[in-house]
Amino acid sequence: FKENNAEFRERNEHIYSHEVEERGALHHKQKNLMELNHTITTETTMGEIRSDPRVQGAGVWTNSKFRDIKPLQTYYYNKQTLAEFVGSENAEASAAGLNLAVENYEAGRQVTYKLYSDEEIAADPTKEVAELNYFPAKTPNAKYALVLSGNISTRTAELKECISTAYELHEKGYAVFTMRYRVFQNASDNAPLDDIGRAVQFITEHAKVFDVQTENYALLGYSSGGHLLGLFCGRELGYQKYNVPKPGALLLAYPINDFNEARPFYRLVMDPAVCATRYYDNTISGSVDADYPPTYFWYGKNDNTLKLLIYSEQGPALEKALTESGVPHQRTVYNNAAHGIGLGYGTDAEGWLDDAAAFWEAQTAE
Repeated sequence: FKENNAEFRERNEHIYSHEVEERGALHHKQKNLMELNHTITTETTMGEIRSDPRVQGAGVWTNSKFRDIKPLQTYYYNKQTLAEFVGSENAEASAAGLNLAVENYEAGRQVTYKLYSDEEIAADPTKEVAELNYFPAKTPNAKYALVLSGNISTRTAELKECISTAYELHEKGYAVFTMRYRVFQNASDNAPLDDIGRAVQFITEHAKVFDVQTENYALLGYSSGGHLLGLFCGRELGYQKYNVPKPGALLLAYPINDFNEARPFYRLVMDPAVCATRYYDNTISGSVDADYPPTYFWYGKNDNTLKLLIYSEQGPALEKALTESGVPHQRTVYNNAAHGIGLGYGTDAEGWLDDAAAFWEAQTAE
């Protein structure tokens, strides 16, 4: 990464230096298209959100699929309200997160950053999707969190899980980066881990631009995104390989610890005819040692996804590994907290992000 990054850094610094001027010009062109005080609500349709020039200008990903499937989008998803699209557990925070992205865009702040240079994308087009959405903190030199959604097949959940979380963490005083990473057929050769490594490198190298601390950052992941971040915290596949600081805390919501029976399918789709070990062959629990970052995680007793992947080898196995290695950690198991509920409003998991942030603060206190 270091060898390929000089031109990339120069390009992004150039982008940032001209951002206010360029965004201001674009804003004036769009001024007549929509009232500036228009607010996205939970009842705004996805079609309205996707056609909003401010959302488009911010660059926030608002689809549920890795690739834009036009028939489904036109005849189904665009007609859904935001609340229907992300679920009642996340609707209010998702709307607030979108409005925050729009607010930053209208203030002339760059919201979306590509993680790879044009040359790297030309050489490997799968890298085109890898990007960050930046939500600045309210105060300078803030701690930051990098947030990843889960995924299944080509489906991802950036709006439901990432944008909602970004808003809530922003309100707590943190800077937040939400991330799109490569999935499914594009996730071969440990590509998602490379995307995470590049993201932390990029944030670290541009810490002054983003006005964030380079140490004590949190990695927050949902479901399979949590699996990736759990591996990134380990020695073999993690942060040391990418020459970035050790995370201050790992925060996981219904993480997949072990893909179990799904591994052959992943290999068939992602790495056919490859014998080498890949990320989906590894477990979070197998990555834990005494130097593993402090970890907060939760899951539900009624999580059918974890049951399908053998419940005892998910959260319980991770709890065992953390305990045996003496890693500071906190686990919560809720009675009513299904897979994919994000912030979990209206369920037993409501308020978990408050507990996770408190854990992060306690573990990174001076």
